[in-house]
Amino acid sequence: MSTNGMGARLQGEENFHRCCQAFLKLSDQLRDGWTWESVKSSNEGYLRKTSLRSVSVHSGASWIPAADEETNEDFDHHCHEDAVSSQVIQYEYHILYSCSYMNPVLYFRAFTLEGRSLSLDQVCRSVHPHFRLRLQQSPLTTITQQEHPLLGQPFFMLHPCRTEEFMKPVVQIEKEQHSQVNYILTWLSSVGPLVGLDVSLKYPILQRQLSEPEECPEPFPPS
Repeated sequence: MSTNGMGARLQGEENFHRCCQAFLKLSDQLRDGWTWESVKSSNEGYLRKTSLRSVSVHSGASWIPAADEETNEDFDHHCHEDAVSSQVIQYEYHILYSCSYMNPVLYFRAFTLEGRSLSLDQVCRSVHPHFRLRLQQSPLTTITQQEHPLLGQPFFMLHPCRTEEFMKPVVQIEKEQHSQVNYILTWLSSVGPLVGLDVSLKYPILQRQLSEPEECPEPFPPS
């Protein structure tokens, strides 16, 4: 895909749609489960994926990822005192375009298999340990809970206020290395792991193999 005009922002919803199209082609070949959901009688839509993740929970109602029990001494000490069990949580991820920030935004929600929604505190406790201290100091600066702009339902979101800041050097490096730049893929690889959404390393490998054409695919047609 062409990188003309693509800096640390997507520079328009049409470019967002085109990058989503290119990303979906990769996802389909890798069978990674991403789909495009259109909003009826509108040009708007979003990328969607659901996945299951195992977390550990104890009777004190504090949640931590199953693989993270030995990385936080405070949680470990508490868990030794309470019964710890593993529980499977279903995550639903949506990628939307923000006209205000001219960048993609990651919305998500999480449920137990019984259908109970996780609270903001429980979601923050399930964050990767590399980012947890930042969230504990000021949780709402990174993860917030608000209404989904297209569905009108409560979702969590990773606030996009610093997207341009961290994306600028990443995109620049890729351009200097003459790499294929798909903004959605590059951005998602950076922010996804924060909320348990890992992006396979097969994506950039497949992207290079396919040698995307100079221009992105046409944007999604209206429903």
